[in-house]
Amino acid sequence: MKLPRPLLEGVLVRRYQRFLADVRLSDGSLVTAHTPNTGSMKQCAVPGHRVLLSRSDNPVRKLAYTLELIEVGGYWVDTHTQRSNRVVEEALKSGVIAELQGFEVRREVRFGASRMDFLLENESEKVLLEVKNVTLCCRPGVACFPDAVTLRGQRHLQELHTSLEQGYRAVIFFLVQRGEATAFTPADEIDPVYGRLLREVCAAGVEALAYRTQVTTCDNRIGGKLPVVL
Repeated sequence: MKLPRPLLEGVLVRRYQRFLADVRLSDGSLVTAHTPNTGSMKQCAVPGHRVLLSRSDNPVRKLAYTLELIEVGGYWVDTHTQRSNRVVEEALKSGVIAELQGFEVRREVRFGASRMDFLLENESEKVLLEVKNVTLCCRPGVACFPDAVTLRGQRHLQELHTSLEQGYRAVIFFLVQRGEATAFTPADEIDPVYGRLLREVCAAGVEALAYRTQVTTCDNRIGGKLPVVL
């Protein structure tokens, strides 16, 4: 998926009130950018990290700038959670996710008390697919989710489990934005309930997939598959 152009380089000064970030641009000016991420952004929202911003000319926006990428450990990390589903959708439609080829793709389908990210359908099966954006590494080379306690994420796992009883195939898809990651595991130290539920629903038949992205200053696309360690 193509990123907005052009992107402006700066250094993160602070992130606060969840959706705000102060950034020092390369020309020395200080701007406040919108941060489209509700998580803690642990390891990413660190003062001094290099960042890239987009700028909108829309006069009705309160903030002209949006935080797009943060450099962590020499890799660009896409913390823009509103883009993660579009990256996965593009990969689904182009057939690069081997386990999920040959389906028609529908966005944001209501199931139970939740709105799931995708419903995939073909002549023989229906697949409920929920995407999680992963920007944290629990230890070197091992990406993990979540970066904060997530009641919503726990509910999604329960809904996926319920869907199995109704004949669906159910998939939790971890989109790993850390370029150094070689494996994925649940972040038990942060949200032990989520980790327990993930193991339980996977034992019952929910599929857990993890794919690492390839993020550049121009685009974000699906890269290699990672092992899921439960």
